[in-house]
Amino acid sequence: MNNVEFSSLSSSSSIAPFLRWAGGKRWLTSRYSRLFPESFDCYLEPFLGSASVYFHLQPLEAILSDLNQELIDSYKAIRDDWQTVYALLKAHSDSHCSEYYYQVRATIPDSLEAKAARFIYLNRTCWNGLYRVNSSGKFNVPIGTKKRALLDSDNFELLSKYFEKVSFLSDDFEVVINLAKKGDFIFADPPYTVKHNLNGFIGYNEKIFHWDDQVRLSECLKRASSRGCLVMLTNANHASVKELYVDDFQILELSRNSNIAGMPSNRGVYEEIIVRNY
Repeated sequence: MNNVEFSSLSSSSSIAPFLRWAGGKRWLTSRYSRLFPESFDCYLEPFLGSASVYFHLQPLEAILSDLNQELIDSYKAIRDDWQTVYALLKAHSDSHCSEYYYQVRATIPDSLEAKAARFIYLNRTCWNGLYRVNSSGKFNVPIGTKKRALLDSDNFELLSKYFEKVSFLSDDFEVVINLAKKGDFIFADPPYTVKHNLNGFIGYNEKIFHWDDQVRLSECLKRASSRGCLVMLTNANHASVKELYVDDFQILELSRNSNIAGMPSNRGVYEEIIVRNY
């Protein structure tokens, strides 16, 4: 291990996730930062989402992946041409209203930058920041209550600099994890499928994450651990999930608040587990 410690572009540079994402890990980075390794080489994340952990750790080298191609294309577009993405997003924000929202939702632009601006605009103005598509892969979330698509915290220029040394992929988690070498750190935050697929969270994407995928992920992480990789996984606090890791990893139980439910009365505290090999 080269013992590369957490490093940012500068000691004063900090940046938060710019997307809203169901199952995001801001609660983990803000309350349990001590659980991450103190040093590692390359950082790999196969279920990227809003990249909360990546932004918290600010690694010098990273491989970031998600099966959501629109999501990955948005990161790439900001890296390669943040000015155009920002200008198009500003135009969306200036025109935002109910009629405009549904017009944009129904239209798929051609350029990567325009697709990214559309994706960010819909993410920030849809209901509860939820990403959901129908069986045809079309985004179908209704409009939310946000009035603008630009944030005071937006700094796409800084984002583009963070992403210069990032390899973005949109591939199966096994392909990504198999790239990890001794001394690398893998953070895996899969959909929280439990045995018999009894929880509804997996329904947010047209690419369903089955229990067989959960088993395959555990075997993949065990192989990575045997290669000398640092491994950290978040998952549902469920006996069927724990059984996959109990013989090979440490398991910690944590609590978090859920903000996904539409009615505040339906939101509550949920138990999750952290699985680690260090």
